[in-house]
Amino acid sequence: MTAITSDSTASDIPIETAPHTAASADSLPATVEPSVLDALEAEAIHILRESVAELERPVMLFSGGKDSVVMLNLAAKALWPGRIPFPVLHVDTGHNFPEVLAFRDATVERLGVELRVARVQDYIDDGRLQERPDGTRNPLQTLPLLDAIEEGRFDGVFGGGRRDEDKARAKERVVSLRSAFGQWDPKNQRPELWRLYNTRHRPGEHVRIFPLSNWTELDVWRYIEREGIELPSLYYAHERDVFERDGMLLSPGPWTTPRRGEEVTTRTVRYRTVGDMSCTGAVPSEARTVADVVAEVAASTITERGATRADDRLSEAAMEDRKKEGYF
Repeated sequence: MTAITSDSTASDIPIETAPHTAASADSLPATVEPSVLDALEAEAIHILRESVAELERPVMLFSGGKDSVVMLNLAAKALWPGRIPFPVLHVDTGHNFPEVLAFRDATVERLGVELRVARVQDYIDDGRLQERPDGTRNPLQTLPLLDAIEEGRFDGVFGGGRRDEDKARAKERVVSLRSAFGQWDPKNQRPELWRLYNTRHRPGEHVRIFPLSNWTELDVWRYIEREGIELPSLYYAHERDVFERDGMLLSPGPWTTPRRGEEVTTRTVRYRTVGDMSCTGAVPSEARTVADVVAEVAASTITERGATRADDRLSEAAMEDRKKEGYF
């Protein structure tokens, strides 16, 4: 064996090969790279935890739609083993799908979460709002929402908006400051460097928080598939009476009466969004399972809002105009 002294150089030092090197390599666990869903989940949980730690009275919008269902599941995971410590809020237009309302109520009961409901109908009944000529109520949600935020003294509102839904939502920060009037200024937003989220606000102001900002519709569906998350049955293909208007398939009912020449037929459809019935259309589909929907969404070239929401077609800036007024 070569003696090692203070005069030895690197070349003098023998390299000993451990006899078990090969066996050790085999026994080492394989490196597991986080998937895109792992990264998105971790980011959303980080946003939820940081916001809950920073804010005094947060609330989460919950309609029973897929994005809010995923967001509520993420909140339960983020705060486990504790219970979700804030209420959920639904702005009920009065034109919601009955299946979705039933799912909403069952979900909050299962999770033991407080549900608050702001009703557009109450505002129409006492004259604070008037029905629109086109019969849609989605644009009427803003005032009840802002009143509910003020009455609840909520300083942070979680929403399920994603940047891929609409160009106005693509401009939105993860944490978005709203004025004392609930308004959003798209030209005056805070930077979010190194994933540092600023929830500071003055009395009367509040922040909107979007944990799913960086998700796509396909991410949401893949996460639903991976986590086994239940959704209202409307999201899956079923036979339904519909009629076509402006390229969308609407369900006939008290708020959407077919006009002359609009024929009602029974077709196999599903819904990509489950908003107000008067402005939300179905799409032809044979996707009856989550896996079917994942494959269908992966092949789609139109966002769910572009395909199924009449209120977003009112103008090029329809969503941005509503957001400036306080809409999500």
